Amino acid sequence: MLTHTREFRTGGSEVVLDITSECADFVTRAPDGLLQLFVPHATAGIAILETGAGSDEDLLAALRDLLPADDRWRHAHGSRGHGRSHVMPALIPPYATVPIVDGRLALGTWQSICLVDLNVDNAVRTVRFSLIPG
Repeated sequence: MLTHTREFRTGGSEVVLDITSECADFVTRAPDGLLQLFVPHATAGIAILETGAGSDEDLLAALRDLLPADDRWRHAHGSRGHGRSHVMPALIPPYATVPIVDGRLALGTWQSICLVDLNVDNAVRTVRFSLIPG
């Protein structure tokens, strides 16, 4: 298995960050197999969705509705509502697996691989890319 990590700067605001091109670059190393992505953080996740047509903003809006940034959370250190960031990975898991065929991601036409981060207290996130050959 070939594996490496890459850091992404998510900044100080909620973000759905498209990392599809970085994933595509990584999978050119094997003709067929699986790309396993993992975020070793308690407050970030990986989502596969359409981006650029508003779905990324819709996802953030839905997460704001489901997980408001208020004082209801028992996990209460950091910025206001920080505890919601610790609940988010139960909805947007910290992992995803994507098939690789002929050295390319086998995604649908409108699918993108995104890092989802609601935690405004940490500006840098790590993603582990693991290539499992077929």
